[in-house]
Amino acid sequence: MPDFSVSSDTSAFEVAAVLDPQGRLTGECERAALEMMDTFGLVVLTGLLSDAEADFGLGLIRQTIDDPARAHSTFASETDNSYKRRDFCSLPATREVNGFAALLAQRLEGVYREFCGLSRPLIEVATFTSYLGSSHQYIHRDPAGVISLFAALEDVSPEQGGTVFVPGTHLYGGVENTHAGHARALMELFRTRCNARIFVHNLRKLLAMRSSSAAPLAPGELRDRVFSMKWDQHQPNLLRFLTGKNVQFSLRNLSPSTLWQLRRRRAELDRLFRPVQAAPRKGSVILYRSDLLHAGPDNRSPTPRRFFGMSIARDMIERKYWHDGYSPHPTLQAQPLTLGDLLDWPTAPAKAPEREAALAD
Repeated sequence: MPDFSVSSDTSAFEVAAVLDPQGRLTGECERAALEMMDTFGLVVLTGLLSDAEADFGLGLIRQTIDDPARAHSTFASETDNSYKRRDFCSLPATREVNGFAALLAQRLEGVYREFCGLSRPLIEVATFTSYLGSSHQYIHRDPAGVISLFAALEDVSPEQGGTVFVPGTHLYGGVENTHAGHARALMELFRTRCNARIFVHNLRKLLAMRSSSAAPLAPGELRDRVFSMKWDQHQPNLLRFLTGKNVQFSLRNLSPSTLWQLRRRRAELDRLFRPVQAAPRKGSVILYRSDLLHAGPDNRSPTPRRFFGMSIARDMIERKYWHDGYSPHPTLQAQPLTLGDLLDWPTAPAKAPEREAALAD
């Protein structure tokens, strides 16, 4: 089965970040970003961080990854984490990490205030690193009611596995009335089709890795990724697929009626839903609604792909559901922060020289 078509052109979803003298998005830039979020469910803000600011954030990521006692995420890709194909882990709520999160929140204050109340909690600050040989995540939605952020702290290429989004698939009041009243059903059909192809792609990749010198399989890795009953929603696990225990994609998603609809509506699905893979430049920031369909692809490059991530609640969310998409660091759980706290927090790093010069002009 061929891989599904994904564009790497995000220009239709980009807004060039322009800052006012206080270091926040200008009103015009803010309005453009909000329109993108409402229309497509995401916006790519290019040049939001200076090189010095991005370097500071990258240093925080490397410091966390180098810590053998780091807190790994539990919501997805646990098998990839255990075999060092990915390193998804939360950042501790230190003064520097909180300051960097505050820098982003304050720079994007107008956008956050549009969606999130000041009392809404900072759910997670994390780093998402992907290495050669990682699995391609299934197309999925994160728990609803969150505004999520990815910051590119170095250039990301498509081969490194920048996040795939399906613009326009976010959920909102009245979405059921779009696409002639069939929006949700069509979105699920499209997700099923994509995930069937991702399933085959991941299996083929694992078979090829058996004889790979660049990313050889570790002892027991093939078993854990294909035949294990361990919980992991983003592996091509045949046992969990056949028994229907993978909520992202399993045999239960391929009923005869679904297969018929996939065949009958294939042209319509191609027209309505066009995935795009973000390959952001250093300093770019992606904001997206958590219920937008998206996936973290596999890294096909020997160069690790790193993102800084931050999630702030938009609505009330029961904490017991956080583990489905977020893994807050124990220090953040012990001393929670809100959007209001971030907007009052001293930022770190200090304004970079080139940023100060630009603001002075």
